[in-house]
Order: sequence, then C-alpha cells, then structure tokens
Amino acid sequence: MAAPRGVGLILLVVAVGLVVGALLGELLGSLLPSGRVQDFIARGPMIGLTPPATLDLRVLAITFGLSLKVNLAGVIGIVIAALTLRRL
Repeated sequence: MAAPRGVGLILLVVAVGLVVGALLGELLGSLLPSGRVQDFIARGPMIGLTPPATLDLRVLAITFGLSLKVNLAGVIGIVIAALTLRRL
C-alpha cells in the first residue's frame, strides 16, 4: 500500500520542477539564436507582486514580495516532476 503524500511534499516537488524547468529554459534560450523559438521557450509572464508591498510600522518596516517567471520549459518541468511524484 502506498504511503499518503503530504501537501508539503507535493508543493516541494512542483517548486523543484518549476525551478529546474526555468533554469533549463534560460539555458536553452541562451543557446538558441534570437527569434520566435527562443522567445517561445525562454520568455514568459512574470506573476506576482510588482512592486513589492511594504508595511511600515514606523519601528519596523516589512516588505512582502513574490514573483514567478513562468515559461514553457518551467511548465514542462512541473509536468515531469508531477509524473515522477506519481510513480514514486
């Protein structure tokens, strides 16, 4: 019987897949000549807080920010990570 997977493990695997896929997309983008193929693989939208939100309490200032750059290679990395997790 398979052990139950926690939400933390699933999020970790998806995050690792996104990071590895994004790194591979940047690497492939730098190796490919400029054009539509490079743009399609390596470029994508930035999702997140732009500019970061700041909470200023006069004694303490906290800045919250999170942004994700999603590209085709990152999405492929997430799919591969999900398939890998499913087989474990």
